[in-house]
Amino acid sequence: MKKFELPEELNFLTVGRLPQKVSHESMKGKVCLITGATSGVGYEATIRLAKAGACIVMMVRDKDKAEILCHNIRATNNCKADYFIADFSKLEEVRVATEAIMMKYPKIDVLINNAGVHMTTRQLTVDGNEMAFGVNHLASFLITSMLLKRMVENAPTRIIYVNSEGHRFNGLQLDDLTWKNRCYKGLKGYGASKIAQLMTIWELNDLLIGKNVTINAMHPGAVKSNIGYNNGILYNLYSKYIIQPLLKSPKISGEAIYYLASSPEMEGISGKFFNLTNEEIPAKHALDRELGKKIFEISKKLTKIDQGNYYEI
Repeated sequence: MKKFELPEELNFLTVGRLPQKVSHESMKGKVCLITGATSGVGYEATIRLAKAGACIVMMVRDKDKAEILCHNIRATNNCKADYFIADFSKLEEVRVATEAIMMKYPKIDVLINNAGVHMTTRQLTVDGNEMAFGVNHLASFLITSMLLKRMVENAPTRIIYVNSEGHRFNGLQLDDLTWKNRCYKGLKGYGASKIAQLMTIWELNDLLIGKNVTINAMHPGAVKSNIGYNNGILYNLYSKYIIQPLLKSPKISGEAIYYLASSPEMEGISGKFFNLTNEEIPAKHALDRELGKKIFEISKKLTKIDQGNYYEI
């Protein structure tokens, strides 16, 4: 009897249950830039990388939390820790913080784009972008684009995006990225931001072929995090008592990011989507390269990256 196999687009149902790969590689001497490092997945990844000896550079919004985390890292690990402040809903702050990092750190070995939000209502950033799209996609796109030359110059280097199975919710509509003409749905808005992330990763990967810089995306697993806590008391109560008890510890996400950032097995692996440490096939709509080229150009314009020579690598 022929063994039943799920359709390719449903492979995420089985990949998520596979054993996880591990790494014990030292990160001593490596400079790791991570966004959204002070809570949840970002916090666990930061702690794990610090334990491996990496020099930690954070781009975060909360100065007090950053101070405490840096102090704890320095006190418990033989490594450096530093932070830069930026509100990811304000692209100019992201730009200024990235420039400051580039001035202070001539070499970035690993870039981890982790910061993100989930919205339940339509809100716009100061730049006029839908909030989830602006924070989750455009901010990380801006950081990556600004650092691209630097990472090529210091190759081998790695870029990791903390994406999500939420990209399967779709929602990306090029003629209505701000949801002005549609009823806003939180999962769809979140999905649109994550699809845009993936589509631009494929485009960046094409630019990086032969440059010894890898760029990959990963789903961090069904784990506890603070994402969505900006949506008010009702959402927070629902998350705390209904959603969070069903989720796993974000430590598994930290270990997975550490594996992707450090493992020799990941050398040369690029342009892929991982469910934690196992490769997975993204949703079909996220693989539309024609649409991806359009969102790539739109993202360049919205972040004003198109005004520079960032991609002449």
